[in-house]
Amino acid sequence: MPIYRLLAAAILSLAAALPARAFETSAKYAWVYDLTTHTVLLDKDADTPFPPASMSKLMTVDLLFEALEKGVVTLDTTLPVSTRAKSMGGSTMFLNEMDTPTVRELMQGIVINSGNDACVAVAEGLSTIEGLGGTEEAFAARMTSRAKELGLTHSHFANASGWPDPAQRMSVRDLGILASHLITTYPQYYPLFSETTFDYKGRSPANANNRNPMLAIKGSDWHADGMKTGHTAESGYGLVGSAVMGERRIVFVLGGMASEKERAQQGEAVANWAFRQFTLKTVAAKGTTLAEASVWMGASGKVPLVPAEDVKFLFPVGTLDQAKAEVVYKGPIAAPIKAGDHIADLVLTIPGEDEPTSVPLVAGKDVAKGGFLVRVGSALSHLTGRALGMATAS
Repeated sequence: MPIYRLLAAAILSLAAALPARAFETSAKYAWVYDLTTHTVLLDKDADTPFPPASMSKLMTVDLLFEALEKGVVTLDTTLPVSTRAKSMGGSTMFLNEMDTPTVRELMQGIVINSGNDACVAVAEGLSTIEGLGGTEEAFAARMTSRAKELGLTHSHFANASGWPDPAQRMSVRDLGILASHLITTYPQYYPLFSETTFDYKGRSPANANNRNPMLAIKGSDWHADGMKTGHTAESGYGLVGSAVMGERRIVFVLGGMASEKERAQQGEAVANWAFRQFTLKTVAAKGTTLAEASVWMGASGKVPLVPAEDVKFLFPVGTLDQAKAEVVYKGPIAAPIKAGDHIADLVLTIPGEDEPTSVPLVAGKDVAKGGFLVRVGSALSHLTGRALGMATAS
């Protein structure tokens, strides 16, 4: 069957685009991702493993969320605090061996206070409940295997908190993929990341505030609602952030910055760039007929080609060049055809993209086989066409 290509003029008229102004960040590592359209907007040494510091706590949180989903624990389950957990330095929620914090409180302690003690309590508690041996080391091994399950190719964990260790490594891409997974898989728990204060039993008002500088930004046309900061002397200052504007959500990871001030400035700058230099367009609504395909031996000679869902693309703003769109199918398409069958593709070439993007198009209605006379007519038409072709060739 020949391949038919139809120009999608209506889509072309919507798709004006131009290369976005390149974003230069002072972060040593950077990855910016439009979660709505699954588009990578920026990649700066995104696959280089580096010490993730407290940003690696997101993997501890992931395993805790998973345990909640599986019913291994509930938000009201209490976990013990070992001397090892209580003795953790750095940022803590100030636990002691007499405490029995709930899973809910430990979640808040990890995300808001960045509590190293909370991470160890979770690691030892889940490791015990799940029969892994009850140690943080066993939990860290589970974190590493979980990373592989999620497709994180540059992640390895030696502990649950991000405490400095030569074996504790992640890339900013891995952190961004993990953050995206948490947002999409556990929407019921994600609001935790936008909470700004938590003071366990009133023990440390000075350590009660969420360190994420993005949460303090006001008056913008976008707003941030997550996720996690990190800092050690070796890693520098890092940030896993997420923000929304309208239909769009971005996830970004910055690592290797020199100060808290730089982290805050770069986080705000990258969000401004991602939202203002790219625009989301619906180029075809669900069910809209973009073209018609020829049908072979059908009750109807044509079948409408429609997208099964709204077709949305992220376009860089500011160019006079236009995207190119074609509807491609192999035809004519033999009847019978059922509405919803994938029978064609919309192929869109966007300026600045290396490869065109294909979106499936489906049949917009059923087309039954034609009756006897239709089939005879189609066969005669086909034979006549072949005969004329042969005559022309001779």
